[in-house]
Amino acid sequence: MDFGFTEEQLMLQDVARRIAQEKIAPSAEHFDRAGEFPLENIRLLGENGLMGIEVPEEYGGAGMDPIAYVLAMVEIAAGDAAHSTIMSVNNSLFCNGILKSGTEAQKQKYVRAIAEGREIGAFALTEPQSGSDATAMRCRAVKQADGSYVVNGKKSWITSGPVAKYIVLFAMSEPDKGARGITAFLVDTANPGFHRGKTEPKLGIRASATCEIEFQDYVVAAEDVLGAEGEGFKIAMGVLDAGRIGIASQAIGIARAAYEATLEYVKERKAFGAAIGTFQMTQAKIADMKCKLDAALLLTLRAAWVKGQDQRFSNEAAIAKLTASEAAMWITHQAVQIHGGMGYSKEMPLERYFRDAKITEIYEGTSEIQRLVIARNETGLR
Repeated sequence: MDFGFTEEQLMLQDVARRIAQEKIAPSAEHFDRAGEFPLENIRLLGENGLMGIEVPEEYGGAGMDPIAYVLAMVEIAAGDAAHSTIMSVNNSLFCNGILKSGTEAQKQKYVRAIAEGREIGAFALTEPQSGSDATAMRCRAVKQADGSYVVNGKKSWITSGPVAKYIVLFAMSEPDKGARGITAFLVDTANPGFHRGKTEPKLGIRASATCEIEFQDYVVAAEDVLGAEGEGFKIAMGVLDAGRIGIASQAIGIARAAYEATLEYVKERKAFGAAIGTFQMTQAKIADMKCKLDAALLLTLRAAWVKGQDQRFSNEAAIAKLTASEAAMWITHQAVQIHGGMGYSKEMPLERYFRDAKITEIYEGTSEIQRLVIARNETGLR
């Protein structure tokens, strides 16, 4: 197995690292405290090809592969998790499904603006009463004689919902068919019938704006149906597989930032006349943090590699996401503990890393759902 990276992958990683260190990390505390969407920084990411990494150049993207995406996501997440959330949604959840199932006209209209960072995209699957059970959705799309659809219903926890120009929406078009009755649509939020709810006050990733959205007799033209009628659930699950690689990468970035801060701290902090890094209990924590971090990274790179080979990668993505998210939660927990009172203080970023890490165990498939996916793939039982 070749563990080396190409020159192009390393160049993109370097660009992401530079932006993260020079622009994102210095402003992270402000955006977290204010809960303000970092539009200027997101535009900068788009200008540097980071909002459409796997999008072909003819649609405004960087035309690179899943490995490059992982490397770049880790760097941005290490600077600030909220920025990487916005980046992940644009890359994985929005662009991915349209590239796989969209028409040429849809790719030109919807993907280009997002990949270039001129507009923000969103993905609307979750509803107030249906999270992991996506087939229980109540949002309805009724087909009209001219091939258009009229949409009514609510979606919740929509990342980038307050600022999104375009949204990939999933609605029930044939309720009696269950999962096979879900259809995907492309929504322009400037059109009549679209409404945004309040921005959610979140524990972490606070600069990533999240809200409920509502459709009241919103008309989707026939040319804005994504894929075929009834294929929405299949599209959503495929997109979430790709999204899990993004969230695994995010978790690694958060964990790496916490680990690196801790590594420096244990060398400098003195107690009982010695650096606390000389204490065996601290050394054990450092060793375990490093092992979990490296394991998460390697599993995520494996998932990205399989995806890049155009092979089925659902299981690899679930394993990577589960491992990386739980590693991030554990590593940030230990980082706060090692820092003691300073880890609990907002004067240092450790408490932010801790708060940000938690969401990686929840969105784009909870840890419980990942275990379900993995077990079903391994046993073949449903």
